[in-house]
Amino acid sequence: MQVAPVKPLYAWVTVLSVMAAGGMTVSSAQAHSGTHTVAYHGYQVEIPQTWEVIDLAEHPGSCIRFDRPAVYLGHPGDRTDCPASLVGRTAGLVVEPLDAISTARTDDFTARARPGTATAPTAPSRNDHIQVAVEDAGVLVTAAHTPATTADVRRVLNSATLTDGALYTPLAPAPQPFHRAEVTAGPQPGNFIGKDFDACAAPSQSTMDTWLARSPYRAVGIYISGTSRTCGQPHLTPAWVGNQTVKGWHLIPIDVGRQAPCSTLGNKMSNNPATARAQGVEAADASTAAAQALGIPVGSALYSDIEGYPSTASCKAAVLSFLTGWTTRLHGKGYLSGVYSSASSGIKDAAAEYNNPAYTRVDHIWFAWWNNATNTNAGSYVPSTAWPNHQRIHQYADDVSETWGGATISIDRNYLDVAESTPGTVTCASTSLSFTAYSTVSAGSNGGLVDATQCLLERADHDPGPDTPTGTFDAATEAAAKSFQRSRGIAADGVIGAKTWTALLSQGATPTLRAGSSGEAVTRLQRSLTAELGRTVGMDGSFGPGTEQAARDYQTSRGLGPDGIVGPGTWLALQAGN
Repeated sequence: MQVAPVKPLYAWVTVLSVMAAGGMTVSSAQAHSGTHTVAYHGYQVEIPQTWEVIDLAEHPGSCIRFDRPAVYLGHPGDRTDCPASLVGRTAGLVVEPLDAISTARTDDFTARARPGTATAPTAPSRNDHIQVAVEDAGVLVTAAHTPATTADVRRVLNSATLTDGALYTPLAPAPQPFHRAEVTAGPQPGNFIGKDFDACAAPSQSTMDTWLARSPYRAVGIYISGTSRTCGQPHLTPAWVGNQTVKGWHLIPIDVGRQAPCSTLGNKMSNNPATARAQGVEAADASTAAAQALGIPVGSALYSDIEGYPSTASCKAAVLSFLTGWTTRLHGKGYLSGVYSSASSGIKDAAAEYNNPAYTRVDHIWFAWWNNATNTNAGSYVPSTAWPNHQRIHQYADDVSETWGGATISIDRNYLDVAESTPGTVTCASTSLSFTAYSTVSAGSNGGLVDATQCLLERADHDPGPDTPTGTFDAATEAAAKSFQRSRGIAADGVIGAKTWTALLSQGATPTLRAGSSGEAVTRLQRSLTAELGRTVGMDGSFGPGTEQAARDYQTSRGLGPDGIVGPGTWLALQAGN
């Protein structure tokens, strides 16, 4: 799981020719400047002339990969050759016959093209894929994209037309979910000590069976979600998941999405910790949806793949805030959290803040340290007292090729020592209220700042609804916010801006504080000054020079005696949101 360079959408140049195999043609005549027309089984689409076209009938071993724009025509082969090290995506299409093989990959989110056409303009995107069954041509079209390339991919899809060679094939009902995995195998990867491999694309059933019989591996990493996934997953279906777990394989579900803000990769998380935490929540929502669609049950551990990065203080704070959102959301949905990263960056950063209550600790770590040692000893990167209870995976070799029983796969090698456990429950007692900035939240917002808002409203006896905190700013939260604002004489708009943050964060006892004071009241003061002044005041519970200066600045701005001593008058102004 190392970094592959991500190429821009139109940067992969290829020379296209006319090909007739499998009913496919590629026309060099441009319908519009810079495009080519590709026709397959009566389905015709315009693509940028820089996109590669790959005939899977002629090249069945080709890897379906989306780090370079391409169109793949036909069914993928049973044994494809995908480098294990690919991470990153631009865009691409897979167009294949609409038959039993492709129907196994459809679900309730698969759109149907309008009768007499080859397009479905309102087709939904799920897990950064758009899937359209074109029954009038008998093809299934699967398009991969990123947030940055969504419009380009939809433009390609909406250019599609039918040709005279189109033959109608109806889309069969989506296959029923495969339940045996959940009933028989339980949470993944479960209780396991031993060797694992991960590959860019889930291997075919025949390859998995061969490796089960011949290889030393009994666990496999699978990429189930994330906008930075490179490889297509033609074999990864609920039936595939069920078959592997029933046969004794342990699965490691992986999400590869936003990367560190200081990473060389695209699709980065925000440098703002609050925003990064909200992005972690979004990633958890997408990954749990993908897991549930595949039949990977609650209680399983889902692993966020954050590739190695040159760590800085701000980058570290963003990554750990992202993982806080990732973990708290997964716990709320009944899953365990894991993180994959380089031992010398993401894992080292997480270990350094192992006991820091400002961050929610992940349940499992998966560290890349290519020392060829089949153990879970992380050396100086992680002390033995951190994640000590069957909570570790060690990637000890990267991007190697192995052959068992004649079946060859490019893999990363891993050693697991993991066990099932109960996900933590997100409560207001475990919710952090300390942030480096308190940005505005309102109806529709989500993430860590919303968690904090809901807990502060509840503490002030303004009920934001059941199951607080939910991390979602819903109607009940808005009503509670308006009620709180009215009680403090603040304009009751339901928007949590600087004034409302200041009032919420400063509520509580009002002891006189001065240089040398310490404790919970100082922390409340530091939070409220951070919100009101719009700059970070260190939240360490110690009234030092920085806090004293912030208090003086606030007092000056409010016409109070700027002595740096926080007494009744200063508290009164803060708790009124002034």
